[in-house]
Amino acid sequence: MTEGGGPKRRHARWLDAAGIADPRLRASYERCRRLHADFGRTYYLATLLLPPAKRPYVHSLYGFARYADEIVDNGDPATREDELITWSERVLSDLDAGDTTDPICQALLHTVRTWDIPVGHLKAFLASMRMDLTVTQYPTYADLQAYMYGSAAVIGLQMTPILEPLTEEAYPRAHALGEAFQLTNFLRDIAEDLDRGRLYLPLEDLEKCGLSRSDLEKKKRVVTDPIRELLANEIARTREIYAYAAGGVPMLAPSSRECIGTALVLYRGILDEIEKADYQIFDRRVSVSLSRRLATAAGAYARSLSGRSGRR
Repeated sequence: MTEGGGPKRRHARWLDAAGIADPRLRASYERCRRLHADFGRTYYLATLLLPPAKRPYVHSLYGFARYADEIVDNGDPATREDELITWSERVLSDLDAGDTTDPICQALLHTVRTWDIPVGHLKAFLASMRMDLTVTQYPTYADLQAYMYGSAAVIGLQMTPILEPLTEEAYPRAHALGEAFQLTNFLRDIAEDLDRGRLYLPLEDLEKCGLSRSDLEKKKRVVTDPIRELLANEIARTREIYAYAAGGVPMLAPSSRECIGTALVLYRGILDEIEKADYQIFDRRVSVSLSRRLATAAGAYARSLSGRSGRR
């Protein structure tokens, strides 16, 4: 799946297609694009299935989210809370004022204005990021859903205007898809999250399988039958959410469907890979193979070409 020209020229063409001419703004979008390319490989690949004019806007939303996430996950523990709060307050103040010099927020502000994205979604996301600084576990699935609304569901809701929904029913489906993506990440990244002192599986689900958090935190982590049962249950629930979310793909503009459909297939494929690995998620980061990702995206790319006609 290729487009003519070198990477720099290709990326410039995307900005040109979106009508983004201001040099500072182009630099901001490019910074967001690099964050997307570096940290969101699967979704970045799916974004290439969108018309070029839409891609920069998706990069800006991902770059904003990833920048905040990096502060939370990899910032200095002694200063990251102050850094996140200070940056969040500046972003929201700049969005309210309609002007900013922040290199990430410039693209974000332009995207929000262009697609009329509610600032409330950004506020909810930043609130969930602050939760990650203090909340280390979730007693019930309802508690986890409250966190995921800001950390994942609003990502889908922000994206939906760019994807041009054909019906309002696309929004709850996008909400669900955001949750399904994040639940998949939680399952894939259990060991990594535990190392950061966090657990994103509801404690009530552990208890149903006769487990406690300490069973997952043991120095020598071993996948036992109760842990397999727990993961199988979580996968089953996540697949149900994917099934509902998949119904939203035909509710989008034709030029957007292959992007979201491909992202859905590839992320859902992570669940298959966890099962194929016999639920061994402590000693590896399970992923869909590069060859499968490329083959899936290549087929979708060929189909997407016939669906591109302006914004629709």
